[in-house]
Amino acid sequence: MSRQLRNGENDMRIVKLTKESKSNILENLLKRSPNSYGKFESAVAEILLNIKTKGDEALFEYTKNFDKADINADNIVVTEAEIEEAYSLVDPELIEVIRKAIVNIRSFHEKQKQYSWFDSKPDGTILGQKVTALARVGVYVPGGKAAYPSSVLMNVLPAKVAGVEQIIMCTPPDKEGKVYPTTLVAAKEAGVDVIYKAGGAQAVAAMAYGTKSIPKVDKICGPGNIYVALAKKAVFGYVSIDSVAGPSEIMVIADETANPRFVAADLLSQAEHDEMASAILVTTSEDLAHKVSAEVDKFVAELSRKEIIQKSLDNYGYILVAKDIDEAVDVANEIASEHMEIVTKNPFDVMTKVKNAGAIFLGEYSSEPLGDYFAGPNHVLPTNGTAKFFSALSVDDFVKKSSIVYYSREALRKIHKDIIQFATSEQLTAHANSIAVRFEEEDKENE
Repeated sequence: MSRQLRNGENDMRIVKLTKESKSNILENLLKRSPNSYGKFESAVAEILLNIKTKGDEALFEYTKNFDKADINADNIVVTEAEIEEAYSLVDPELIEVIRKAIVNIRSFHEKQKQYSWFDSKPDGTILGQKVTALARVGVYVPGGKAAYPSSVLMNVLPAKVAGVEQIIMCTPPDKEGKVYPTTLVAAKEAGVDVIYKAGGAQAVAAMAYGTKSIPKVDKICGPGNIYVALAKKAVFGYVSIDSVAGPSEIMVIADETANPRFVAADLLSQAEHDEMASAILVTTSEDLAHKVSAEVDKFVAELSRKEIIQKSLDNYGYILVAKDIDEAVDVANEIASEHMEIVTKNPFDVMTKVKNAGAIFLGEYSSEPLGDYFAGPNHVLPTNGTAKFFSALSVDDFVKKSSIVYYSREALRKIHKDIIQFATSEQLTAHANSIAVRFEEEDKENE
């Protein structure tokens, strides 16, 4: 394989960029794709079928089995009293931070809003596009080991800005039947209409098919574990989904001007998410490569999620040494990372060469967590190389577009024979007839 330069046992691997090393890395990263987890699909399929056929009965049973909570039709909806209680349990300073973040996120997404348009011409034609918000959207919010109020804001606010009529949320309860207070506060502040105590693949199924307690939605968005991801993938078609998200990832492009301590800290901000997360530095400076590796080692020793971080780095962490910035950008475009930081002498110049990235952070003070929580752009981003053809979650994800077509008789007359010829060439005679019938008397006279 490629030449590796290592200082010590736990240091991040430093790899000289070659055609071979690039190919090996890309192959390794693709192993993280949700498409690689076929062994879970049958379990998910069974859950979906049970919810589809048995509805609430199956939903409550799964909630009891998986979450150890006694949930029924009477207590599945989070009450106003529970939301009030949540506010009393959350640090008031955090509530203020959430409100500040909401202002930034809403402001950014309002600039994405599209409006219906109509274009009329003197020849008697009116063409246009009607933009309509989805009627009902379901947002999934994980429970488990941690609360993610930021995910609530990022999924709910673009839907609100788009004008979605009803936003519901599903999140798993704890064994007492309670939901994380911060999740409830974030949901209330963002404008969620109804919150249900339901988690996992069963919650996704309930939102996709509808049960007596949970209404069918038009679109499901939000992060979750592999069961949630595969459930979303399986119900696509019954409903729309945002994406099938894979593990988190960060790519840092840096030159000799970068601060190695900052770069190391930013790499680890994603490595701590999960053992499957990927953290990659590509640099034109071998000196920086070794310094970053050393700083990573120091940080790992003192961070709380060190075991997860170490496994992530061992499996999917790389420091790649490129011969120049063009080679660095080339590999970055191939990997098409979820998050990309550009920490170079002239980051704006480098940014113009980047084609594939979920979000791009420029300069040493624009670290990835700024985007996760506060800046305003959405943190729901394409993973596993899908930034080559997918975009960040946006207002566009919560609207649909209908084409508007109007032709006067005069306008249609001018081109009706063209359409008849086109349809006839495809042997679709009923199509041709639909046009011809409108001018049959006139065309007979002109024969």
